[in-house]
Amino acid sequence: MESRNRTFENLPGDKRERVLAEATREFAEHGYHQASVNRMVQRLGIAKGSLFKYFGSKQGIFEYLFSQTVAEFKKPLKAIRDDESGDLFERIERTLLAGAEFVTAHPLVYGIYLKMVYQQGFPMRDTFLGEIRTASDKYLRTLVANAAATGQLRPDIDQGMAALHLDAVMDRFLQSCAVPALNPGGGDIPDRETTRTRARAVADFLRRGLGAHSANSEEHRCR
Repeated sequence: MESRNRTFENLPGDKRERVLAEATREFAEHGYHQASVNRMVQRLGIAKGSLFKYFGSKQGIFEYLFSQTVAEFKKPLKAIRDDESGDLFERIERTLLAGAEFVTAHPLVYGIYLKMVYQQGFPMRDTFLGEIRTASDKYLRTLVANAAATGQLRPDIDQGMAALHLDAVMDRFLQSCAVPALNPGGGDIPDRETTRTRARAVADFLRRGLGAHSANSEEHRCR
């Protein structure tokens, strides 16, 4: 598989992007089982054998697409993790906004993720979702542990439970940015300014519940 992927990665950048865009469109519109390699190659104007040469199978196409998406999503999170400026709750706010920007920029990719979450028959569902959750848990536990070590959290807070609840909050926040029916205000998907306002409100709410009672916390509450 790795040698096939290298063959694909040796293609010109614009051709790689076009192949992945068509694959994303196909999986987003039809789900995994109904996705058709024939439709992909017809729109791309290439031989069916070319895709199999690059990826080996339909599953190989999806696995590659998934791995690339996860890697791209991790980039802004790594930057937030490594940038130690701001307290935990400011970093959670930045995390929410980074996720919202990703969802807005890649609506079809996020649509595939939602199908994976809600369709039990999705191939390798447990593996893919397990990888996402493991990465999210590791990221959040790092932020929480750093916050606890610097006195930003209430001393009675269980770090594992804090990370679990932060993950749930973020997942629900991103869904509200992509699915109109899940938008708390109803109607259309929120615009950028509304999303920023909500991200700050969520971060402040979390600070009131999890943050250490200090003058610094009170200052942030009054932003």
